[in-house]
Amino acid sequence: MALEILFATTNMHKIKEAEAVLKEFGIVVKAIAVEKVEIQHSSLEEIARFAAVQAYMKVKRPIAIEDSGLFIEKLNGFPGPYSSYVYKTIGLKGVLKLLEDYRDLESRRATFVAVVAYALSETNVVIFKGVTEGYISFEIRGSGGFGYDPIFIPRNCAKTFAEMSTEEKNFHSHRGKAFRAFGEWLTKNLNLFAKTNEKAYKGF
Repeated sequence: MALEILFATTNMHKIKEAEAVLKEFGIVVKAIAVEKVEIQHSSLEEIARFAAVQAYMKVKRPIAIEDSGLFIEKLNGFPGPYSSYVYKTIGLKGVLKLLEDYRDLESRRATFVAVVAYALSETNVVIFKGVTEGYISFEIRGSGGFGYDPIFIPRNCAKTFAEMSTEEKNFHSHRGKAFRAFGEWLTKNLNLFAKTNEKAYKGF
């Protein structure tokens, strides 16, 4: 029988990527709509941890939250934890505008970080982190993916994330790495998973 984990998101792109990675471990993703509570913090880990606990308190079952950020070297790590807000306000064109004076790829280094927080209880949260180094492209490229995918080129690649298939992106991406680490942990901790889920399902 396959394992099933709850994933608090309505983002179909994230669901698709998580499903593609976790199915390798025989894990089924059940996405549910839980309002995500985000705190203002410089640490993605703390933002994800807090959100996971809040989600657990609402559903009373183990649940995963994913948060990510784009850290651009020449912008001192901006937008980092504020990536979602920056994307919604100035968008991809705004980010490219900030880097218009940097005309060689090496000066446009950036790091994509993803954090998966899995709340087993209100006090027990396991964190998994994925990191991908790369560059900001000179223009918007590709029609796949979402968010900053059309302007991020992983190191040793010629394509942006938005020019890759889901499988290819998951191989290189920060989110793929974080969910792969999560899947490995789950398969090694089946007894803990079964115990917490047995408690969580009582009364349902």
